[in-house]
Amino acid sequence: MSRTRHIRGSRLATAGVAATAATLLAAALSPAADAADRPTRTSAIEHAAAALVTHAASLGLTTAQDSTVRDVVVDKNGTQHVRYDRTYRQLPVLGGDFVVHLASDGAYRSASRATRTSISLASVTPRLAAPKAADLAVNALRAANLGETLKKVQAKPQLVVDALHGSPKLAWRTDAVAQDSLGNPVARTVLTDARTGAQIDAWDSIETATGDGKSLYGGTVALETTLSGSTYQLKDATRGNTYTGDAANKTDLCIFGICISRAPSTLFTDADNHWGTGATADRSSAAVDAQYGTNETWDYYKNVHGRNGIAGDGKGSYNRVHYGSNYNNAFWDDSCFCMTYGDGDGTTFGPLVALDVAGHEMSHGVTSKTAALTYSGESGGLNEATSDVFGTLVEWHANNASDAGDYLIGEKIVRSGFGRDALRYMDKPSKDGNSADCWSSSVGNLDVHYSSGVANHFAYLLAEGSGAKTLNGVSYNSPTCNGSTVAGIGRDKLGAIWYRALTVYMTSSTKYAGARTASLNAAKDLYGTGSTEYNAVAAAWSAVNVS
Repeated sequence: MSRTRHIRGSRLATAGVAATAATLLAAALSPAADAADRPTRTSAIEHAAAALVTHAASLGLTTAQDSTVRDVVVDKNGTQHVRYDRTYRQLPVLGGDFVVHLASDGAYRSASRATRTSISLASVTPRLAAPKAADLAVNALRAANLGETLKKVQAKPQLVVDALHGSPKLAWRTDAVAQDSLGNPVARTVLTDARTGAQIDAWDSIETATGDGKSLYGGTVALETTLSGSTYQLKDATRGNTYTGDAANKTDLCIFGICISRAPSTLFTDADNHWGTGATADRSSAAVDAQYGTNETWDYYKNVHGRNGIAGDGKGSYNRVHYGSNYNNAFWDDSCFCMTYGDGDGTTFGPLVALDVAGHEMSHGVTSKTAALTYSGESGGLNEATSDVFGTLVEWHANNASDAGDYLIGEKIVRSGFGRDALRYMDKPSKDGNSADCWSSSVGNLDVHYSSGVANHFAYLLAEGSGAKTLNGVSYNSPTCNGSTVAGIGRDKLGAIWYRALTVYMTSSTKYAGARTASLNAAKDLYGTGSTEYNAVAAAWSAVNVS
């Protein structure tokens, strides 16, 4: 299902990295299987299919249900992890996803399930008609936008089985989209009981935040381009043909397959392969930042985690810059497999093409292809935090002196009218005035950009530890919620543990308690139970009240 992910504003691989997560994983999961003997993706799927038959009862599978493979991870030692989506009587099941874990010989080990409730519905015929569900979703979209006049409003209901919110029930998942008074897109997904018409849940679908080239934020950067005749194109064949185009300050509403209008993506070209001037007056300057951000994010995932592209299939995404009118957002959209950047209003934000913004948004694409964390409640907070964590790690990995690594989110794009020097702060999230430092039973009621604070705080503590310190000229002073002192294990190990937890153990319904379990499982795989790293994960979660 398509979705967009944003940073919310009001919502070169380097040779010096000590050890990549891929190297750590390979060393930990020993003895390594010979490459010729290691299971392939195809054989892993075959092994998992056999396990589904044998273990159907424990997985909650019945003759009314079917499953499709979403992702496959094969460890260096041959251990296999096959991720599935589930349908019930041909309807998608929200919270039906699960991961089958297999030994190197294909033997079943265990499974991670988003929900464990059995699914049995008396009927899959809704009492509430689709047009009524669409009307309810449109009303919810209008209410969420505080009565602002919306234009070109449309809604697309899909009948699903909701297993995320208590007993499984028939529901309409409706994606409502529109344009605001400036012509910029707004969107909301509404989950409605198909029997009673009651709203079950709702969440933003545009989750806002937000050669060589002279960029706005990263200085002069190297770019791989394509020569076509006598003209250079801002298109990188070494990274899946990723490219950057000009949206001409137009907008689109091609979200969730509903196409009201589409902004262009006119490929940037240049005569001498020297792009931009570093000033906003040159439209190519923002394009340099966007292409550079795509390149660095690609390189981070490939060189550190062994992931070849956002979807893991070697295919590149594309960028659109200069989107909309004074648009204070940037977003990733699964439906076009693309990144889109606004220019900002100049007072609150500048152009939203900063490196950590690019890493944040494209990491939403990685999440959608793996755990697909539901974008509401605690799962939504973990979704946002995952993008903050990896956006931050992309920035550190790039090692760019003009945009040095830090634990501030979006610090390059904020302007004086925003009132502070970053969107979010990982060492002490509450510094933004809204985010949670510590878990409590009410965290899931917060906006996902604020409930993400718990995981961001955990990530900072795991990497750097508690207390006062200065890194790259930025001062931090991270407290703990239980009064403990936490020793950090470094960014590389944080990235290794979080990536494995996301891609192997987390599911769509994972909450904070589940994230603790997933990351402990990842640390156990990588470093062993009782290791310094395993104990540090446990201590960092306890330090943010997740125990």
